[in-house]
Amino acid sequence: SLRVYDVSGRLTDVLIDGVVEPGYHSFRLDTKGYASGVYFYRLVGGGKTFTRKMIVVK
Repeated sequence: SLRVYDVSGRLTDVLIDGVVEPGYHSFRLDTKGYASGVYFYRLVGGGKTFTRKMIVVK
């Protein structure tokens, strides 16, 4: 899964919810409904979890 959370930990978006074929993938996040600020995205797959910070500037 690939999910986006705001700085308070609230889920703001789900980009992937399910199984994706192995390989390289890219995704474009539509930030029209996002306020400027810090967000975190979490990628879960293959028994591993990665969480990274992103900044939205408008």
